[in-house]
Amino acid sequence: MKVKALTFAALLAVTSVAFAQAPAPGAVKADREAVKQDRQQVNSDKTAVAADKAKLKTDKAELKTDKKTLKADRRAARKAKAAAAAAATPATPAVPATPAKK
Repeated sequence: MKVKALTFAALLAVTSVAFAQAPAPGAVKADREAVKQDRQQVNSDKTAVAADKAKLKTDKAELKTDKKTLKADRRAARKAKAAAAAAATPATPAVPATPAKK
């Protein structure tokens, strides 16, 4: 008799655990809807990331051209400043610094 009682108790414990782990009615359907919405959110995030990558690529190209333009502008400004400085100082002085002795 003890074997039958032990077997019944073990069977009862296993089945009660199985029933305790079973999902509540309607929970599976709600979980499926949540998963579906999450997938849609992930897909929309992927498109947003792709758009951001494309914008970043164009921004980098624009920055590169801006740097080239800035470098050329600085070079031109230096040349103009050097030309103005060269034009402002005469090559030979009009009056000697000290009078020549005879």
